[in-house]
Order: sequence, then structure tokens, then C-alpha cells
Amino acid sequence: MIRTLIVDDHAIVRKGLRQILEETTDIAVKDEADTGQGALEKIWKNNYDVIILDISMPDRNGLDILKQIKSEKPELAVLVLSIHPEDQYAVRALKSGASGYLTKESAPEELIAAVRKIAEGRKYISNSLAEKLASKLESDADQPLHESLSDREYEVMRMIAEGNALKDIAEDLHLSVKTVSTYRSRILQKMNMKNNAELIHYVIMNKLL
Repeated sequence: MIRTLIVDDHAIVRKGLRQILEETTDIAVKDEADTGQGALEKIWKNNYDVIILDISMPDRNGLDILKQIKSEKPELAVLVLSIHPEDQYAVRALKSGASGYLTKESAPEELIAAVRKIAEGRKYISNSLAEKLASKLESDADQPLHESLSDREYEVMRMIAEGNALKDIAEDLHLSVKTVSTYRSRILQKMNMKNNAELIHYVIMNKLL
């Protein structure tokens, strides 16, 4: 039996995932968590085979949670299930240790297949993501500017492009305004840009929101 933990802050989503998985005979939803910290506490106390993790959590970024899980239990399989398109977060999630990445638009059958595959210690990526990764390998010389950003810098960039003030970003990420300002400066420097307007234009043109 594949023991799973569902980590998502939306009760309706958790209920839907549970219903899909419990229609199988080999997958059991052992627990749920609605915050990143809550998930980590359950992982420390209990044994699971697969963690289904949302990126957008209310208390901590899902990629940060993923990295902590892999640092403490590297053998634990984590499937990132996100509302964000593959273009935005899939590669970052896989680099951070995820065993697979699916969008919430995926079919129930694909979710079940992904859970089974990563429970065996293998990786799961969709056909569309496989094609994107292949294309990326062929065009590494033309790597987009945002690929040079760290996960945190990428997150701050997207939040700036959404129109959030530095103070609001600091509150959401539990950082100081000074730290967020430093991130903004690094982002502009790495991407050779002068101001937020150029940054917002880039994010929109590259469909990163």
C-alpha cells in the first residue's frame, strides 16, 4: 500500500485528491496538512511513501518546504501538484528534489500514474514537460534571463510583477523590507534591467504570471 500525505491549503482540493486516490486499491491517503509547517511536523512523526505538495502555501513557499523535506528525508518521494504551468516551476521543482511535477489541470488517471511511479523510486514528468526539457537542452545557449535567478529571486520577481509593494512582499514571505529590496536589486542586476517597469514587461512577455 502506498501511504500518502496531501499538502494543500484548500480543503476542497484536498477532498478531491483524496477521493481520486482512494478509488484505487493500492494507494491510501494517511493524512492531510494545510500548511507547510504542519506538513513537516507530520513528516517528522510519521512514515509516508509519497508526499503530494502544493507550491503555493500560506506560511512557506512550497519549494522551500520541498528542500527541507529532501534534506531531512532524501529518500521520500515528493510529487509537486501546482496551479502554476509547467513553464513556471517544473524545472525548479525537479532541481529542488521533486520526484515529479503535475499541474492541477491534469487528469485523475495521470495523478494516480504519477503517484505509483514515484513510489517505485522513479521520476514522473508529463509528455509535454518532457518535450520542453528536451527543447531546453537543445537551446541552453539561449537560456532565458530569469533562469539565472535563485528560487527566492524568481518568487520575488513574480510578486513585483503582480504589482505588490516591497512591504507587502516582505510580509508575505516573512522577510524584512531591506532583504526584499536586496533581492530586487539582485534581480535587476542579473537581468540587466533598470527598473520595475522593465521587469514587469519581461514577466508579461514571457508569460511568467
